[in-house]
Amino acid sequence: MALEQPTVAILGGGQLARMLVLAGVPLGARFRVYDTHADVCAADVVPVQAMAWNDLGALGDIARRAQVVTFDYENVPAQTAEWLAKRMRVAPNPRALATAQDRLAEKTTFQRIGLPTAEFRTVDTRAELDAAIAAIDTPAILKTRRMGYDGHGQFRLRSAADADAAWTALGEPAAQYGLILESLVPFDYEVSVIAVRNRAGEFRPWPLTRNHHVDGILSMSLAPAPCSEAIAHSAFAHARRLAEELNYVGVFALELFVVGNKLYGNEMAPRVHNSGHWTQDGAVTSQFENHVRAVLDLPLGETDALASSVMFNWVGGLPDKAAFLSVPDTHWHDYAKEPRPGRKVGHANVRAPDAAALRERLGLLAKRLDLAEKVAPILKALD
Repeated sequence: MALEQPTVAILGGGQLARMLVLAGVPLGARFRVYDTHADVCAADVVPVQAMAWNDLGALGDIARRAQVVTFDYENVPAQTAEWLAKRMRVAPNPRALATAQDRLAEKTTFQRIGLPTAEFRTVDTRAELDAAIAAIDTPAILKTRRMGYDGHGQFRLRSAADADAAWTALGEPAAQYGLILESLVPFDYEVSVIAVRNRAGEFRPWPLTRNHHVDGILSMSLAPAPCSEAIAHSAFAHARRLAEELNYVGVFALELFVVGNKLYGNEMAPRVHNSGHWTQDGAVTSQFENHVRAVLDLPLGETDALASSVMFNWVGGLPDKAAFLSVPDTHWHDYAKEPRPGRKVGHANVRAPDAAALRERLGLLAKRLDLAEKVAPILKALD
C-alpha cells in the first residue's frame, strides 16, 4: 500500500510557489496553490485555485485538504494566516508574517534583538513628515509601512525641500498603510542571510550572499560573499536571534547593510527569497527544498556551498538563452511570464570552482550578452 503523501498549501502563486512545487514533488509532497488570480506562473506546474483572502469557504477547504500552509509572498493578510492557524499548522507563523508586513514592527523587532537599524520616525500626516525630517534630517527615504516591494512605495528625499513632492507621491497611501521615514545608511554593500529553521529549533544558514540592486530591484547576487569572518559570524547570529524571537519555521531572508565592520538591519522576508536563488545550483540543498523539508518536519538538508556562484536576476525580459548557456556551468530558470518593465521574468546561475574561474566566466557572459554594466559591481566585489 502506498504511503499517504502530505499536502502543502501555498498562498500565492508566483515564481516562488512554482519553484517550491518543483523542489517538493521529489520529496513526495503534494501541493495545492491558492491566489487571487488563477492565471499565475505557478499554474504551469500545479493547478491554482483563485480565491479572496477573506473567503472563509476557500479557507475551510485549505484546512480540510492540507497538512500545512505556507506562503509565496508576505502580503497575504495576517488575519488570513491567523484564521488558518486555529485549524492547522501555518509555517511561518502569523506573528512572523505580520512582523514582516509592517516596517515599523520589523524595525522594532530588529532593535529588540540587538540589531541596529537606520534612524526612523512614523509619519501619518503632512505635519508629521516635517517633524520627522527635522528629527532625523536628510537624505532620507519615505516608505509605506505596508505593501512595499522592489522599490515600490518609496520616495527618496535629498533635502527638506523634497517634502512636498514626497507627500504628493505617498500621501494617499499614508491613510491606508501608514508611512515611515528612514535615514539613509551610507553602507559599503548589502548582504543577505538566507537561513532555515525547523520546529525543533534547528537553525542552518547558507553562506552569506552579497547583493547588488538597480532601481530598487535585485540585479545580481554573489555567494559566498567576500567579507570578513567577523561580519559573517555577526550576520548569522542576528539571523538566529530573529528566528528564535519569532519562533520561525521555514526559510527566511534577513537583508543587512554593511558599514565598515558594523551591520544594520534593512528588512526581512518571511519566505524563500530572490537572493537565495543561487542555492538551486550552488548549494548542497536549495532554499526551496529546505523550506519544504522544514514545514513538513523532515530532516533539514546541508546548506554548504558547492562552488562560488552568481545569480543573474532577469527583469523586464530575458536575454539570449543559448548565448548564456554556452558558458560552462551555467543554469537557466524561466518563470514563463510575459515580459514587461520592472517584472521579474527569470534568473540564471553561474558556478565556478574559485573566484578566478568565476571572474573568467562572468567576463565571457559580459561579452556574449552585452552585460558588462550588469556584471561590473560583482567583478569589483571579487577583486
